[in-house]
Amino acid sequence: MKRNSQLSGVLHVLLHMAEHEGPVTSEMLAKAMQTNPVVIRRIMAGLRDEGYVRSEKGHGGGWSIACDMSTVTLRDIHEALGSPALLAIGNRTETPGCLVEQAVNAQLDKTFEEAEALLLRRLGEVTLAALSADFHKRFAKRRGAHQLEKAHAG
Repeated sequence: MKRNSQLSGVLHVLLHMAEHEGPVTSEMLAKAMQTNPVVIRRIMAGLRDEGYVRSEKGHGGGWSIACDMSTVTLRDIHEALGSPALLAIGNRTETPGCLVEQAVNAQLDKTFEEAEALLLRRLGEVTLAALSADFHKRFAKRRGAHQLEKAHAG
């Protein structure tokens, strides 16, 4: 089953944007996420609507962080992306006629709800600033410049 990696990808490019001097083009972000610039513009438009990023048009334009990274959580970004499903597993059928499967579904539904609530709570505890601090800790162990263009040269 294919996993939805959109949240991971968006967090990835947001941290690159935070490290980049000036706006970052959709083309550069698309290279980092290995996708099409149109996809980036669509995603970023949703984040812009929530006030997390801003866009500048014209030569030298692009996307930049517009929020205080210490107040924005991973849950905030997840919700700005439309709250995609967090779990990739589910019931075999949603309205089974079999009493055994009804019992299985009832327990699984309860378990899935609890797992999703825990995951959402944890996402709400981690800020973009915490991710950035972790990056900086890792970066300090490795010497050299951090550049989006070089980090994702393919």
